Amino acid sequence: MMYKRSEIVINFKQLPHNIFTESYRELPANKLIIHLQPNEGIEIQMLNKIPGIDENIKLQKTKLDLSFSDTFKNSRIFGGYEKLVLEAMRGNPTLFISREEIEQAWAWIDSIQNAWEATNEESKSYPAGSWGPVASIAMLAKDGRAWEE
Repeated sequence: MMYKRSEIVINFKQLPHNIFTESYRELPANKLIIHLQPNEGIEIQMLNKIPGIDENIKLQKTKLDLSFSDTFKNSRIFGGYEKLVLEAMRGNPTLFISREEIEQAWAWIDSIQNAWEATNEESKSYPAGSWGPVASIAMLAKDGRAWEE
């Protein structure tokens, strides 16, 4: 991939009708973004009315941002693997999966591999450092979805 980033992006439903065409021809979705790594935090992106009492109502994208590294500057933020190693050393099994969970995960992966073999579907290659195969864009577009970039 272009760079290492893990996050969860929740796009809220679009409004059925846009009455704010002066600001946006198409309203962008409001989003809740949970940054997992490398910079942990939570962000909300939304449209807000620009303050004022004039007759024109205009919207602007705004952001509420809780970046752990910015908020907790005097605290060391541990990475995911550091936390796992520490919990393993403490003997805490709660962050680790059981044998049964591992077997279920492999059963799921085996079903995917079996489906690929049954359809003779070949994996899609892509250049290192790119966003991945172009076919992934078309796959998501079939359901009206898109990658968050």
